[in-house]
Amino acid sequence: MPDKISNPTFDPRVHVDMAQLRRMERHARALSFLPKQPARSALNGRHASKLRGRGLNFEELRHYQQGDDIRTIDWKVTARTGEPHVRVYTEERDRPALLLVDQRMSMFYGTVRNMKSVTAAEAAALAAWRLRIQGDRVGGLVFGNDHIAELKPKASTVALNQFLGILAQANQRLHAGQDATGPVTLNAQLEAAVRISKTGAMILVFSDFDGIDARTEKLMHRLALHNDLILFPISDPSGAEMPDGFRIVASDGTLQMALDTRDKATRLGLQEYLGKRLDPLLDWSRKYAIPVLPLSAAEETLPQMLALFGARPGR
Repeated sequence: MPDKISNPTFDPRVHVDMAQLRRMERHARALSFLPKQPARSALNGRHASKLRGRGLNFEELRHYQQGDDIRTIDWKVTARTGEPHVRVYTEERDRPALLLVDQRMSMFYGTVRNMKSVTAAEAAALAAWRLRIQGDRVGGLVFGNDHIAELKPKASTVALNQFLGILAQANQRLHAGQDATGPVTLNAQLEAAVRISKTGAMILVFSDFDGIDARTEKLMHRLALHNDLILFPISDPSGAEMPDGFRIVASDGTLQMALDTRDKATRLGLQEYLGKRLDPLLDWSRKYAIPVLPLSAAEETLPQMLALFGARPGR
């Protein structure tokens, strides 16, 4: 497993370590996962998919007082007692948040700056720190092709550091000779999210969404019905901006193939395949009001996250 101290060739664009993910804390306050978003946030605006925010806990039943919202009147109790009563609610203080972070071999790819797996890890760390700062319970599902780590949402910095440590380990397990096939699928992680997050949770998915199908859509819809679901598709620009003379050797850990985009059919085929990966997500966004916030492995993660959430650089 690569280590920044023992391995002088450690490259933070290829793998992340715990220190790298911890440094995200000082930038996390500029983000917000609350319903009230900055004016420039991708989650704001007339056509944006709104966040529900935290749920409400029933606090007490008391007599109606002048100025109380009549919508809070409990008409059954009022009829039974002959005096108007209202139900008082308080906002949940520690909403459960679940971060699904894809560290499969399809994420171990990048042609400009980062591996997609690095961008996903950094973005997830930023989100985890922000959610913890705003008082939410943080947990997650970190998964590779053949391993899964499931952490139930907890309200502690110790649990958050455990999540970040597991994420760094999963990221460092990725290497060019690893088998790209395995029993772990994105659908299996979404099913786990359904099991863990019954209702009122914040669910964030950081993935390239490789291998999605009709079952994926059903699971996304189910999660979005009773939770705030946000998708962060991670992509590499080689799919949309592939130059004519681009050459690449692709491997699944067992087989290897050389691709030369000087061949027009090869270039157009790859662009069509990679360029359409986002289309189903955008369709689900329209149908089920699921926010989709794309991230590129070709750019630094932090500026992208700040821009998506409408935060000003340097704040």
